[in-house]
Amino acid sequence: MAAVKEAKQMGEKMEKGAGWVASEVSKGINTIRKGIDEASHKLSLSMSSTHSPVQISKSAGGPVDLSTAIKQVAKQSIPAVVAIEVTESREVENPLLPFSSDPNFRRFFGIPKMPRKFKQELKGLGSGMIIDAQGHILTNNHVAGGATKIDVVLSSGERYPAIVVGTDPKTDLAVVKISAKESLPYLTFADSDEVEVGEWVLAIGAPRALEKTVTQGIISAKHRAGITDPNSYQDFLQTDAAINPGNSGGPLLNLYGEVIGVNAAIATESGGFEGIGFTIPSNMAVYIARTLIAHGKVERGWLGVTIGNLTPELAKRVHADGNKGALIVDVVKGGPAEKAGMKKDDVVIAYQGKEVADSSVLRNNVAETPMGQEAKLIILRGGKKQELTVKIGSLEEATKILAASMKERLGAEVRIPTPREVEKYGLNANQGVVITWLDSKGPLKEAGFEVGDMILAIDNQPVEGMDSFVNIVSSLKPKEKISVLALDHRTGNTGAVSVTIG
Repeated sequence: MAAVKEAKQMGEKMEKGAGWVASEVSKGINTIRKGIDEASHKLSLSMSSTHSPVQISKSAGGPVDLSTAIKQVAKQSIPAVVAIEVTESREVENPLLPFSSDPNFRRFFGIPKMPRKFKQELKGLGSGMIIDAQGHILTNNHVAGGATKIDVVLSSGERYPAIVVGTDPKTDLAVVKISAKESLPYLTFADSDEVEVGEWVLAIGAPRALEKTVTQGIISAKHRAGITDPNSYQDFLQTDAAINPGNSGGPLLNLYGEVIGVNAAIATESGGFEGIGFTIPSNMAVYIARTLIAHGKVERGWLGVTIGNLTPELAKRVHADGNKGALIVDVVKGGPAEKAGMKKDDVVIAYQGKEVADSSVLRNNVAETPMGQEAKLIILRGGKKQELTVKIGSLEEATKILAASMKERLGAEVRIPTPREVEKYGLNANQGVVITWLDSKGPLKEAGFEVGDMILAIDNQPVEGMDSFVNIVSSLKPKEKISVLALDHRTGNTGAVSVTIG
């Protein structure tokens, strides 16, 4: 009986306990439901609010709501993005010129004399971004650089003629300007060094003439180089935000509405977007834009070295730990680096207090350093760290010094072609250089060149004037074998010639 009584008491306790648990659970559910209702109400207010996350500074730590940020950035940024219509006039060879001396051709077609060239007009479309209230617009050099006429179309549909303020082919950037009656909306820039892989981004532009097009994606990679001209100052951000022909020159924006890049190129086999786009980082773009607005051209610093990237084999040979840094392949005699004590096989691991990841980073940092300024470098020499102070030179100084060194590397002296030579050989203005002197035992002479012959390209890189020629040749490594596109001054024929650098 005692056992039955005890069991009965236990059952009553369990019943009361169950009731208490049920009550507590019910209270908990009500609390959770209340919390959800409050959160939903707050979310509703946030989505209907006129306050935009694009105006919240990162430094202030403002949160970004992905569900609304994209449309808010698009809404506020589109008015500052423009479509750029360009017209380019050029001369093209007359395709019938080879038949001009045929008497039957002249007889049947009644053409007494045919011109060597015809003028041709090409039209193109790109994008740009307004960067101040005065009407300065940042775009790509390949959009505006060769244009003879530029029209800018605002998002409102208003059209303005534009003038070129300055261009920089080496970074593929240009600034044009319009004169509007009213104050213009403009975009602001973020620090592209702080951009992280995986960060959400938006591209705005006029792909295939479809103005005010917005696409979204992420940053896929950083520090992409060698995408187009290997001698240009490249440090691309890679993105999968859709970029197509016509997007060039438009902005890539973060979710705060700040420009982190200028859209410039795509990697494609089809001609359309395939998920790999490249944008010029905002830090580089801001520096170039300010310089073009102030001076109309970009003047770059010069270190006086040929540099390369480290491979595991090279790192082992120069006693470097890992493959980070810029390897000094050669030092120009009389240049800033030689005067500072820099030597071949040194590895530059830091420049002005910042880590040097590879040769492109060093080249870009030097280029942005004002001429005459002293720069501190940390190098590895034989595995030991040293600090050097270099007084940065100018490219004008480089041209003079390197022009003299051309005798050693190529055994030649060159000049730019005259207008008569340009017309005679059907060249474009500023195309190629003419050989004026040859060393009888130099590389070019041994390869069969003669005085008067022209160099049009080196390793598929077009030679566009003296500066271009010097820059290309100075980047070549000693004993390197190159392919030179040459023009024979006797016949006017062109062909590739193999040359080994001295």
